[in-house]
This record gives sequence, C-alpha cells and structure tokens, in this order.
Amino acid sequence: MREDDSGRRAGPESASGADRSADRGFDPASRLAARERRGRRRDLAPVDRVDARARLAPDPRSTPPEFRDGEHLVFAANDYLGLSGDERVQRAAADAASEVGTGAGASRLVTGDTPVHRALERNLAASKGTERALVFSSGYATNVGTIAALDPDVVFSDERNHASIVDGCRQADAEVVVYDHCDPDGLAAMMDARAGEVGDGGDPSDGTDGESWLVVTDTVFSMDGDVAPLRELCDVVERFGAWLMVDEAHATGLYGDGGGIVQREGLGDRVHVQMGTLSKALASQGGYVAGSEALVEYLCNAARPFVFSTGLAPPAAAAAREALRIAQENDRQDRLWTNVDRLRDDLADAGFDVRGDTQILPVVVGDSADAMALDAELRERGILAPGIRPPTVPERTSRVRVAPTASHTKSEIDRCVAAFRDAGTELDLL
Repeated sequence: MREDDSGRRAGPESASGADRSADRGFDPASRLAARERRGRRRDLAPVDRVDARARLAPDPRSTPPEFRDGEHLVFAANDYLGLSGDERVQRAAADAASEVGTGAGASRLVTGDTPVHRALERNLAASKGTERALVFSSGYATNVGTIAALDPDVVFSDERNHASIVDGCRQADAEVVVYDHCDPDGLAAMMDARAGEVGDGGDPSDGTDGESWLVVTDTVFSMDGDVAPLRELCDVVERFGAWLMVDEAHATGLYGDGGGIVQREGLGDRVHVQMGTLSKALASQGGYVAGSEALVEYLCNAARPFVFSTGLAPPAAAAAREALRIAQENDRQDRLWTNVDRLRDDLADAGFDVRGDTQILPVVVGDSADAMALDAELRERGILAPGIRPPTVPERTSRVRVAPTASHTKSEIDRCVAAFRDAGTELDLL
C-alpha cells in the first residue's frame, strides 16, 4: 500500500479490474502523523473553569482531566466582558433551565421555539437597530447557513475572513473573489472588472446582467485585532448595487448599547446583514443574524443549519440576554477598554511589536518556533496566552495573541507584562 502525506491510501498498482482488492477506507493515524511532521498538530488543554484565572490539565484523552498545576492568568479567552462567571448571568441560565427546560427539544420550526428565544431576539434587534434578529445554535452555523441561503452568484471576501465565512461561500457554491485585507480600493477595482466582464460597459451599478453580489467581511479580525474600514466598504458596495454582510463576532456587546462596530460607526442603515455571536462578550453560546423582517423570515425558511438543527438551548438564550443587558450598562465596557489601553502601552514600552486596534492584541514575533517558545515560557510564568502560527496567520507573522477582559485587575495586568518581559529577555526577543 502507498500513502501520501495526508494519510490517503492507494491500492496495489498492479491490481486491476475485478481482481483489485482496494482499501477505500481512511487512515486517521497517518493523517495525524503528517500534521505532526508539519508542526501543525494541536492538543486539547482542559481548564477547570471559565474565568480570568484557571487551572489547566494536559489532554486527558478518554480519562478525566487532572488539574495538578497552579492557577494561570488567562489572557486567551474571548469572554471580553468577563461575564461567564457573573452571578446574574448564571442565575438567568438556571432560571430558564428550571422554567423552560435544559434543551429546546426540537428544531424551532417544530416545537423548539420558546419565549426565551423570542425575548433574546427582540433585544438583539433593538441593540443592532434592525427590524428583527434570528438566533442560531452557533456562530459557525450562522455564517454558513446565511451565506448559503442567500445563494449569491459572486461573493467578494476579505482575505482574512473567518473560516466559517469561507465555508459558507463553499456551501453556497458561489464564485468567490478574494480582495486584499481591509482594502476598499482593491475591492472596488475587482468589482469594476467583474462588472466590465458581464455588463455592457455602462454604469457599473446596472452592469451585472442580473448577478447577485455579496461582500462579506469581519468587522474585528480575530487574529489581527484590526477593524474593517466599514464606511469605505459601504461606499463601494452602494456604488455597485451589491449587499454587505458583516461578522461582528468579536465586536458584539462591546460598543454603545450592546452593539458592535456597525453601531459605533453609525452605519446600521447601510449594512444589509449583521451577524454576530453569543459566545464571546455575551458569555453564552450561539450566533445570530440581525436585519430586515423579510431577510429574517427568509432565513427561517431557507437557512439549513437553522431549519434542521435543534433550537439553541433555553439556558444559553437566557444567559445571552442577561449578558446583553449588563453590557448595555457600559461600566463593563469602560473597564475592558481601560485594561486594553494599559496592557497595550505597557507591552509596547517593554519592546514588543503590539498590533491591533481593539481588545485583541497580537504580539508579533515573526518566527513560528519563537512564538511557540514564548507561549511555553509564559505558561511557565503562569500566563496563558496562545502562540498562533501558520496557516492560521500568514508566514513570518507568528504571534502570541493576547486578549484582556474587563475582569482583569491592574495587578494581573502588571503580572502579565512582567511575564512577557522576562520571557522575552530569556528568549532574546527583546
């Protein structure tokens, strides 16, 4: 038998016809070994709780994890407002479990639609300034289901969009045009070229010969911490008569009345589809789409991950709703941005290359081995901040991704900076 680096098997080369004894199965062990050789194997590392502090355990495989080491300060979670351990959020989840049930029991189009789901959707729509919102079982399912249901002829996608957007484009079987990261001028040139190919050489806005165009972008990019130039993207989209869909996963709940970048920039009336998650700042699980009544009603009927999935668990919906209410009080947001500014400034003063314009602070070191070594040295000093390497990020931009939360104290921020300084000195990175 022969195997390639993916662990695929091919039958004996001499076999033919009815005499061939082919192995048409799979070899996961070889595929795993191939990942190991490329330095791309990852392991689970259970934590004992979701909080600013946690104990870690090595991957236990099929046995219970053993938390033998001391606590780590967690600068790796997306629980940006620190609400996962908030008693009010926990109580809302417990009340929903008691009053409604632990699970929805069925697709929401069957019997899984409850007042808890509807209350959450009303509040999300209000925070996003839209007519209606629709909650899915995960953010991944939201992107895949929405893009596939819209079924565009062409998707124009930022080159650093999340994998769920990429997979949504595949599900839609659309022609995908990838534009340079956060480059509205490049997007306009690509749309201009496309209009020239299919149109009559006149006004680009009516030269698409009936094609449907969807522009999709994250608002806050999860590995870079930068923000899409939404106002300029809106200008381009409107010029060509296309639709704009934004992924607010890493922005929902962090601005104003619990909104995202769209609300911060006052662009709600120019963005057709606003997607977000409940699993980050809103400390729960699930995803949502906010938009017009017609859009949401269509997705109820056409988005397969919504139609054919059991509804979001009522405790998760109730927890997200309470977290959104708390986020709207703004003091958590203020604490988050104070921590972000302090950590960014102190890491930069220590000599690190700190990028990002949001609560996500990539500390770029370049070499993959250096990033993973910094990750390991930080763990030795009680700080959990993950090394990120290709293919998740471009070659020669490996980094440690740092994400402070509203629940970190000043002393914890100081401890994080001291660990970075000591680890950077130890590894000769400063």
